[in-house]
Amino acid sequence: MRVVLVGAGSVGRSIARELLLNDHQVLLIDKYARESRVQSIPEATWLLADACEVTTLHEAQLEAADVVVCATGDDKVNLVVSLLAKTEFGVPRTVARVNNPKNEWMFDDGWGVDVAVSTPRLMTALVEEAVSVGDLVRLFEFQQGKATMVELTLPAHAPFVGSRVDEVHLPADCVLVGIIRDQLPIAPSPHDTLHALDELLFLATPSAERELAATLTGRRPEEISTVHSGPQA
Repeated sequence: MRVVLVGAGSVGRSIARELLLNDHQVLLIDKYARESRVQSIPEATWLLADACEVTTLHEAQLEAADVVVCATGDDKVNLVVSLLAKTEFGVPRTVARVNNPKNEWMFDDGWGVDVAVSTPRLMTALVEEAVSVGDLVRLFEFQQGKATMVELTLPAHAPFVGSRVDEVHLPADCVLVGIIRDQLPIAPSPHDTLHALDELLFLATPSAERELAATLTGRRPEEISTVHSGPQA
């Protein structure tokens, strides 16, 4: 996946490092990045320019990005770049950092924002989730890691597409707690039908995660990738 990340402060660099560890291509854009910052993440491609300038975004080849992450400390910049990414370059997904809670109401699709979030590690999870169809994204850990909340986007070819919830035999210690479909949350009932590309949210134990994903996707457990991107609670 190719990710263009705007803002190379502590939040942006943290997200970049996690994405690089998971073998994604990362381009960092920051007008004021010092040489020490560039050298701290040599695996990334860097563009030292103003991301609010359309010429910069053309140079970054934004139209070839899978995801644009706006992680600066300036909400105005994050909104402007998100809007340009959507309207001028047709980027499939934008993830934007909210710095001031009073501005959160503006971070919606009207400004080109698909997902607005303030926690750096959750931002990484949501970036990964955009293309991790069939893989698990660990969003949170509870009870010192004894329980987790994980997300899996149901692939179109998955064996349980079209099945009812009560027809899916989940592993022990796994509970379906939510479905996100067309950006709307659904409280699952036994008679709900699973659709392709549903985002399924589970509470599970770490030891059951791979079996859970294998059950839902029809893949072998060793083929399942888990993205560890969530904070502990």
